[in-house]
Amino acid sequence: MLSVSRLLNNKKKNSVWSVSPNHMVIDALNLMSEQGIGAVLVMDGNCLIGIFSERDYARKGIIAGRKAKSTPVTEVMTPNVFTVSSDMDIEDCMTLFSEKRIRHLPVVDNQQVIGMLSIGDIVSAIMQAQDQQIKYLESYITGQ
Repeated sequence: MLSVSRLLNNKKKNSVWSVSPNHMVIDALNLMSEQGIGAVLVMDGNCLIGIFSERDYARKGIIAGRKAKSTPVTEVMTPNVFTVSSDMDIEDCMTLFSEKRIRHLPVVDNQQVIGMLSIGDIVSAIMQAQDQQIKYLESYITGQ
């Protein structure tokens, strides 16, 4: 199975986007819109303290009647973040996505965030691996 480290290295864009605890929700939403991403990390310096996603905004922001311009991101973020390390494999990620019903996983090594994986990254990697396996088997069967 493909390792998290290898998957991060193969990502076209392995940027970690974050906001600080004192940012307002609108700042996080603007960053997410600009970067075309569904979640940002909430970092206090180098310390990961939460994650803020579109789902957080919908459930804890809009539905609760909070205003994006005046609500600190810390009021609507998810504070207990599930993470993976670079030595884990994508099967471990799929288990977390499924069991915890989440869509984003920060990659943390030695207490430092080194990347972020989405469920889309994992699905793409699995599809690519299956495509390679099919091509190998077709080549083996046809003797080419």
